[in-house]
Amino acid sequence: MNWPTVQLGSLCRFQGGSAFPRHEQGLIRGDIPFIKVSDMTLSQNQLHITAANNWVSHETIKRLKLKPAPPSSIVFAKIGEGLKAERLRLITRPTVIDNNMMAAIPNEDVDATFLFYLLHNLHLAHYAEGSALPYLRASDLSQLFVQLPPLQEQRLIAETLEVLDVKIESNRKVIELFQNLSRAMYGAWRETLTELHSSTFGEFAEVFGGSTPKTSVSEYWDGGIAWTTPTDITALSAPYLFSTARTISDSGLASSSATLHPAGTIFMTSRATIGSFAVNQIPAATNQGFIAVRPRHSIHRWFLFEEMRSRVAEMLDRANGSTFMELSRGNFKSMVIEVPVEDKLAELDATLSPIHAKAAQLVRESSRLSSLRDALLPELISGRVRISDHQEVVQGFV
Repeated sequence: MNWPTVQLGSLCRFQGGSAFPRHEQGLIRGDIPFIKVSDMTLSQNQLHITAANNWVSHETIKRLKLKPAPPSSIVFAKIGEGLKAERLRLITRPTVIDNNMMAAIPNEDVDATFLFYLLHNLHLAHYAEGSALPYLRASDLSQLFVQLPPLQEQRLIAETLEVLDVKIESNRKVIELFQNLSRAMYGAWRETLTELHSSTFGEFAEVFGGSTPKTSVSEYWDGGIAWTTPTDITALSAPYLFSTARTISDSGLASSSATLHPAGTIFMTSRATIGSFAVNQIPAATNQGFIAVRPRHSIHRWFLFEEMRSRVAEMLDRANGSTFMELSRGNFKSMVIEVPVEDKLAELDATLSPIHAKAAQLVRESSRLSSLRDALLPELISGRVRISDHQEVVQGFV
């Protein structure tokens, strides 16, 4: 599609943020959000800003001569690590941004949501200056050339992509609800127990460490066996592992003391970051930053999972280390647990298994939706494909 090519500055104006007034009491009692780059990680919403740590009053804005960005602006980091992460958000209310951020304020004849996706597709970090601390200039962004479809086409593109992001966000909320429900039901179930016997994690389950094949041996790597690092776990929005950033080969697995764990094993980070969890949905090995707990019987899985994540504070107390804190496998295995009779464990499993199965299904679905959105985005923005070509595909997904 031969849409006209225009400069980005003709679609919007860019506005920088304000220095964060750290000692202002109005930051607590105001009703206008004052957001920093870190606020864009308060929720997993990929489209809108939904939370802020700081709020300012109208009086503070007037006195400090702050300039809120208007609703429908797109806000993003303009410097440092936040810029590299390429986080952008639409705002739905007047919002003050700090001086590490920038706002793109769309013209009246430009659809704001289309502009959001257009900026996403540009990968703004590519236009940053500086290597140690990259930063964006408004003047440089204004001069970028982009293709501009008619307003009606902008809206169709925006609506199509937004449908996918709204469904992803809806799934995220349901997944979060399921996590809270599982914790609450586990706590309520615990209160009903009468017959208990003392055991330890090491006695009640199989407990493993992890290992790393030699990185200098290329034959050990990229072989298709999922190999988990703590970063794979901390990046998850829910505790279900479907893939890993790196894989190892059969010879890599055999060369190390790593174990290939069947699906349903509980992975817990045990070094530096202690107490992040995932249950692997595929066979996977781990590096040495994990304690892997394999239930001896499948009905023990969610009991172990909830018991472990309810006792992270105790695990942190048991951790030690000079360079970084680590919970040793021995210290973990010796932790005492009060175990109910098998009938009660089966009862808990019957309650929690469907909740986690549905949550894991939604995680998988959201991953597919994200892949579809990411594939469609550059094609729709460039005009290489039209909305009519993919409407049925999108509708089938959502």
